[in-house]
Amino acid sequence: MADADPGRRRLRAAAVIPASLTFENVTRSFDGKHAVSGVSFSAGNGEVICLLGASGCGKSTLLRLAAGIEVPDEGRILLDGKEIAGPNRFVEPEDRGIGLVFQDYALFPHLDALGNARFGLSDLPKREALSIADSALRRVGLGERLRAMPHELSGGEQQRVALARAVVPRPRVLLMDEPFSNLDRRMRDQVREETVAVLRETGATALIVTHDPEEAMRIADRIALMRDGRLVQIGASREIYNKPVDIEAARFFCDLNEIEARIKSGRVETPVGTFPAPGKADGEMAIVAIRPQSIRLKAAGFCIPGRLLARRFVGEVEIVDLAVQGLDRPMRARVQDLGSVRPGNDVGVDIRADDVLVF
Repeated sequence: MADADPGRRRLRAAAVIPASLTFENVTRSFDGKHAVSGVSFSAGNGEVICLLGASGCGKSTLLRLAAGIEVPDEGRILLDGKEIAGPNRFVEPEDRGIGLVFQDYALFPHLDALGNARFGLSDLPKREALSIADSALRRVGLGERLRAMPHELSGGEQQRVALARAVVPRPRVLLMDEPFSNLDRRMRDQVREETVAVLRETGATALIVTHDPEEAMRIADRIALMRDGRLVQIGASREIYNKPVDIEAARFFCDLNEIEARIKSGRVETPVGTFPAPGKADGEMAIVAIRPQSIRLKAAGFCIPGRLLARRFVGEVEIVDLAVQGLDRPMRARVQDLGSVRPGNDVGVDIRADDVLVF
């Protein structure tokens, strides 16, 4: 989409006073099944946290609980340390100062972009509300689409209107449920970048639901990884990627070459090398997980002997399959500068030991 308003980069979204959002042992069940079970964590003032996980893991339920659309069966939710949902108190959604952007944008079809953006400002005089909504739409690049109806807007433009509508009431916490999933890749990158810029400018605390680990690592201060309604791990992108709590967490962030082996004297021996396994008991079976990008190819005769089975160019890298003696399955690698090596040629396989995970 062309930039409809060249001056929007000079505009800034209005700042807010952010609030912390805390979940204390929150549980919510539907038909006897836990959608969210014993979840506890806190988003600090102005922090952006991505709720990451597969479909059905409880991410959206957590957002609905924070927004007040759902009520927890157990536990408490606190805003700046004050209970807004729990055994002692329930604050109505409209009184929480929390904004929510739905996955399908949920624009009012009978209102134009400006009318949608000013919807949450009904308590203000009309002229002031229109001015604020106008500024918000210009900030997200829709200065020339103010009077466009939702059906006249592209998916990216609809998402921008939904974002403008969410931020104009200056919420202290903003909740976003897979806000970029309906956009194509090019538009998703553009709208995501703009959205993060608006979040940083307003300073609002944000919880963003996604199932895309790369997206979470791009935008979050911390990632909360969920599985089957539970919080599995929470931490900064680098921490959660380099030190996943279990192999399921590691698999979620990256494809893995997995090799079973037995622990001996604090190390694990495999056909592709011996690696440290601290904290593991002797005789215990372990899984050695090797990320494809941790594998480098050398000339035949160097490092571990292997044979190239297949290569596929995918842009910046090539995905290659390798046969290595002693392994039942081919190893997969992501490499650059493969040169003229062809399937059937012998190669040397080198693995960065500090990238290897043992579970």
